[in-house]
Amino acid sequence: MTPVLVKTTLDGRKVEVIGRYICLDGQPEADSLVAMDEHPNRQAILRSVPKATHVAGRLPLTMAEASVAQAALRKATDEFDGTPHAVSERLRKAVWQKVFAEGAE
Repeated sequence: MTPVLVKTTLDGRKVEVIGRYICLDGQPEADSLVAMDEHPNRQAILRSVPKATHVAGRLPLTMAEASVAQAALRKATDEFDGTPHAVSERLRKAVWQKVFAEGAE
């Protein structure tokens, strides 16, 4: 997959969407975005990055950056890989999301 550049950090590292992950300097950071309203540490994040609207792992993103990241994640999710390993991984993630939604920790 071709990486999609979301932003470059102040220290020069690239924040990109690679496949189904938001990566910092090529290393996976998160597989989804969390809206700032839903983040438990939103006050501290907003003190540091006042324009942040979403968070991907430890990466605060503005609305424009979050939009780029979300579009790239959706595109990667829409592309179906039918190999047994990919199907197994998607099934594993779906089961985990269901169990977590039902209250397992």
